[in-house]
Amino acid sequence: QVQLQESGGGSVQAGGTLSLSCTVYGGMYTMGWFRQAPGREREFVAGMTWSGATRDYADSVKGRFTISRHNGPNTVLLQMNSLKPEDTAIYYCAVSDLESVARDVYEYRHWGQGTQVSVSS
Repeated sequence: QVQLQESGGGSVQAGGTLSLSCTVYGGMYTMGWFRQAPGREREFVAGMTWSGATRDYADSVKGRFTISRHNGPNTVLLQMNSLKPEDTAIYYCAVSDLESVARDVYEYRHWGQGTQVSVSS
């Protein structure tokens, strides 16, 4: 059984930094981070293949966010710098069986519980 455990998040002022962590129990997968703001659809933020060879970022976060492995292939970090109020959302990690990073939510079979990120201006 695959389980995802998220940690991190919180509240910060614009320009600040936060980091999120996601640990997967039950296998090694391509991992992705998504976010969902109130009234909006869940959107892709960043993803990484299990090997770490391929990383992908949404244009809105490119250059500010970094996805990386931590202490092995089962834990993924999302370092978020230069945060903006529009980054405010619930952030979810998810795993996919694909060998490439997909941006479509329907390609991800298992999801974390979500963690709130709030950025004030």
